[in-house]
Amino acid sequence: MGQDYKALASAIIEGVGGKENINSVIHCITRLRFYLKDETKADTATITDLDGVAGAVYNKQLGQYQVVIGQAVEDVYDEVIAQLGASYAGGSEEDTETTDSTPEAEKPTSFIGWIKYAFQLLIGTITGSMIPVIGLLAASGILKGFLTLFTQNLHWIDPESSTFIIINAMGDSAFYFLPILVGFCAAKQLKSDPIVVATIAGVLVHPSIAALWAAPTKGMPTLFNVPLNADLFGLPIHIPQYSYSIFPIIFAAWMARPVGNWLKKHLPLAVRSIFQPLFTVFIVTITVLVVMGPVISLLSAGLAAGINWLVTLNQAVAGFVIGGFYQCLVIFGLHWMVIPIISNDIAATGHSVLNGLISFTMVAQGAGALAVWAKTKNENLKGLSLAGALSAFAGVTEPAMYGVNLKYGRVFWMSNIGGAIGGLLAGLMKVDMFGFTGSLIGFPSFFSPTNSFNIWAFVIASAVTVVISFICVYFWGFSDSDLENARQAEKKNVFKDAVE
Repeated sequence: MGQDYKALASAIIEGVGGKENINSVIHCITRLRFYLKDETKADTATITDLDGVAGAVYNKQLGQYQVVIGQAVEDVYDEVIAQLGASYAGGSEEDTETTDSTPEAEKPTSFIGWIKYAFQLLIGTITGSMIPVIGLLAASGILKGFLTLFTQNLHWIDPESSTFIIINAMGDSAFYFLPILVGFCAAKQLKSDPIVVATIAGVLVHPSIAALWAAPTKGMPTLFNVPLNADLFGLPIHIPQYSYSIFPIIFAAWMARPVGNWLKKHLPLAVRSIFQPLFTVFIVTITVLVVMGPVISLLSAGLAAGINWLVTLNQAVAGFVIGGFYQCLVIFGLHWMVIPIISNDIAATGHSVLNGLISFTMVAQGAGALAVWAKTKNENLKGLSLAGALSAFAGVTEPAMYGVNLKYGRVFWMSNIGGAIGGLLAGLMKVDMFGFTGSLIGFPSFFSPTNSFNIWAFVIASAVTVVISFICVYFWGFSDSDLENARQAEKKNVFKDAVE
């Protein structure tokens, strides 16, 4: 049953000066936007203290008094209009962060401060682009987790059946086409054309492009051990796997703005509507394929080789390092070059120590999101963090990472402390893994045909990971005061206003 917002709507109306002070009201994705007769009659302090309101501000440039609600904004808006009358309804508009008059944070003055500032801006760009699709990713992750449970563990669904294929497509769709979804959202945030950027993302995940990176590479020329599996006008290039990735398309969303603006200024009006998107798609796609593809592949290949070397050197040390830092690779999609190592291990030997260690990083991020759920009093964040935790425990960390843990930065790093300790303990106990699906839902993958203690080692290391990550986040990683800091970070991004 849905929540009743009558009392909240009534209190907001009274807080902005009553019905007689309102000309009209509209809403965006997160805010009610009132057009008032006299903005000085609005009681910002009272409105901000209302349960269900995250903040309030008057935007002088737009002449709007904005009340930040969050995910329930449509429900609150409907109730406000029900109380005011249909004549006050102004509908909805796109949520543009530039409409907030809140001043930006002071720029840092030290080298370390600039590094921290740059990292916050980068994370702000990524999370801001990801937030609109987090709920869908969480739902998809949970669906994939249950499908794994019903298929590999309980054997209720035949993995060769059409039932499996259909449900698996439902769970995979949001991840496979993630560049398109993120590209659309990133373009809106970075002020590019969302349709053009989504089209560029479509090129990256097009079946013919996917066929290039999936094709055998034996005998192909290489660059630093990276196969040059394609050529563009005779120039050898490498096409990596772009499905599931986000950073290349965020780069494309940034680049599409100056390219599109330049074309808009120089193309004749009569042909602009056709050739501006055509040339933008062509130029930006070529740049992403020629520049971003090789860079991502080289970084991924180097990291994969380093991780593999670390695992063979000392399993305990590898567990500590991988447990503490592996999820950093997920931020930029670099973890996908580690997957072939795991696949080869399982295909050749039937097990993968590396995959076992990585599993605890998923558990750690889930536990961190769970701690946020337990501590926050914000109902919207409670729902998001619980869904993210369940998804991470089902083997998909992106909803927890992008929706909660990275957004409130200390949550991510405090969670990684649990991952590091859990990975270290798993390494000391020589934990091995005999399947592909990890995290808590993948527990059957830790039943060893020769070592009965292996499953108990997994249980112990998982429990330690959950407890440490949860405690670190609960006491030192999160407080509800971080909500406002995160909102300020989302208004910034690395590329914003870099070019006009």
